[in-house]
Amino acid sequence: MTIGTKPIEVSPDPFPPFMIGQGHVVGKLVFLSGQASIDANGAIVGAGDVEAQITQAMANIERALAAAGSSIDRIFKITVYLTDMSHFDKIMAMRERYFSAPWPADTTVGVQALALPELMVELDVIATTA
Repeated sequence: MTIGTKPIEVSPDPFPPFMIGQGHVVGKLVFLSGQASIDANGAIVGAGDVEAQITQAMANIERALAAAGSSIDRIFKITVYLTDMSHFDKIMAMRERYFSAPWPADTTVGVQALALPELMVELDVIATTA
């Protein structure tokens, strides 16, 4: 058990089978686990469609942040894990769709694979609480 933090809880939660939590609130900071294209019931959404996967991952982020008393407009750091860097233009479109200046700090990493073979993108954010 993690001591000194407030675990983030959503229901239903697809994460328990993987033995990870949605994230934790530490003071006024929200640290989320990486969010991918897995719906609330644990099903993959948008296999083969990176845009659909980004949309689902951002919906998961929005849901977890709301449970933590935060929101997408409070994200100040995002890390993107992308299995095919030829889709980087879709990441740029995501930034434009969900964020505005001053832009969140960002790291984009090309990776060979993610936890499940159908996943193409995973998003990891840090935000502040309201």
